[in-house]
Amino acid sequence: MRLRGLYDAHVTPRLIAFACGREGIGDHRRLVVPLAEGHVFEIGCGGGFNQALYDPAKVVSLSGIDPNEKLLEQARASARAFGWDADMRYGRGEDIPFPDSRFDTVVCTYTLCSVEHPERVLRELRRILKPGGRLLFLEHGRAPDAEILRWQKRVEPFWKPLAGGCHLTWAAGASLRANGFEVEPLGQDYLGGVPRIFGWMEWGVARRRGA
Repeated sequence: MRLRGLYDAHVTPRLIAFACGREGIGDHRRLVVPLAEGHVFEIGCGGGFNQALYDPAKVVSLSGIDPNEKLLEQARASARAFGWDADMRYGRGEDIPFPDSRFDTVVCTYTLCSVEHPERVLRELRRILKPGGRLLFLEHGRAPDAEILRWQKRVEPFWKPLAGGCHLTWAAGASLRANGFEVEPLGQDYLGGVPRIFGWMEWGVARRRGA
């Protein structure tokens, strides 16, 4: 357990920072993050990878949670540097420490694949969104090609403990639809420069069904 804790505290943040800082990843973020407006909540805000992409003319405040203290420290430092009105807390998506209908926009980038209980997390995200609010998502996961999916299933049990619980076979759009959201897809494709078992991307806009 001590070795596991040391890995999660010191190796996982570096692995996430390396993966999330790739050039192609940044290009995809630019398709989604600048759409945020109003009071914005970012799940998995650690590292501050999205902060340079928010439009200061549209974003009133920036809040978020992350379960990794080291990445959270980086996000807070980044927010201070950018001058954001920011409230970034330690927390997990299954129990978000913010009130109902608090946010105009929720931003999820490369985060939902690694949560332990996605249905509970999506229920919480619905809860904190205002009626008419938008969830902007950019996630990697379940490939549409059968052979690649077979390899994802083989690799996933070994990959998850190395990559902060990341599920290679999580399907973003389908999971959102199954958990109370209407989804407007904006794009999907394989990310260049990485093995395809890691590279299937989906991005779009989701709204609370019936809101």
